[in-house]
Amino acid sequence: MSAVTTRVRGMARWEPRAATITLLDTVQSILAEYRDYLPMTVRQIFYRLVGAHGYSKTEQAYARLGEHLNRARRAGLIDFDAIRDDGSDIQTRIGWDDAADLIATWRHDAETFRLDRQQGQPRRLLFMVEAAGMQPMVAGFTAAFSIPVIPSGGFDSTTAKYRLAVALGEHSGPTEVLHIGDHDPSGVHLFSSMAEDVDALIRDLTLPGEVLFTRLAVTPEQVAELRLPTAPPKATDRRSFEGETTQAEAIAPDDLAQIVTDVITNRLDPAAYEAVLARESAIRKGLVVTLDRLLGGDDAEDGT
Repeated sequence: MSAVTTRVRGMARWEPRAATITLLDTVQSILAEYRDYLPMTVRQIFYRLVGAHGYSKTEQAYARLGEHLNRARRAGLIDFDAIRDDGSDIQTRIGWDDAADLIATWRHDAETFRLDRQQGQPRRLLFMVEAAGMQPMVAGFTAAFSIPVIPSGGFDSTTAKYRLAVALGEHSGPTEVLHIGDHDPSGVHLFSSMAEDVDALIRDLTLPGEVLFTRLAVTPEQVAELRLPTAPPKATDRRSFEGETTQAEAIAPDDLAQIVTDVITNRLDPAAYEAVLARESAIRKGLVVTLDRLLGGDDAEDGT
């Protein structure tokens, strides 16, 4: 009877072959190059290997890379926190440790208080990303402007589109949704159908909001300008589409940061933004003083 083999479990020693060690060294160089944008998804790492290091652009090569990174992380060769997977956020806290823990949180909230920094802007902005694993990276680019980032992968759902229509439509001013998705039949179709349906729902529900949907990436121009790796459309996908396909995760993190920040600054009213920052700073100082007075200074740290 043949032995049953299973995937490695837990942390595990690993002695990769010479070729795999060379590949992992290249991965480490990519992680070091983009350390300011970590964590990266496995597919982002894959496309950096393909675009800059001649790695094979096949599904077999991608699967092999994923297994190598799995073993490397379990062996302590690559930091777990350097790589992000879709849907891996875990929230475990369900209560406070004690009264001092709550008070420390109040102090932190007062010291880091922020207003909605989109106040006073000519239009509100919202980013949507097709690959959920890219959401934290894009959110890091938009956080200073209080611009939310949400994944768009689930917006083939009628419920999801209805909720988005209500959320956007209830805002009395204009909103622009900036979409980052794959340049392929699925990504283009998802964006156009979502935009049309959400716009129709807002009108039919007679909501006051005005919403503009903009395809930010990936565009054919970006494919050429950034020299992104491409592939033919899948033969099984019969939706109308011209040219080669490219995934959003093929865009290098620094190029993605530039695309996102450029579109924000091009739409930003600097005077309104600076005014919000000034009000925010004044309120933060007042909150800290008031909280210290109410809690009685350092004695509050003990929960007394």
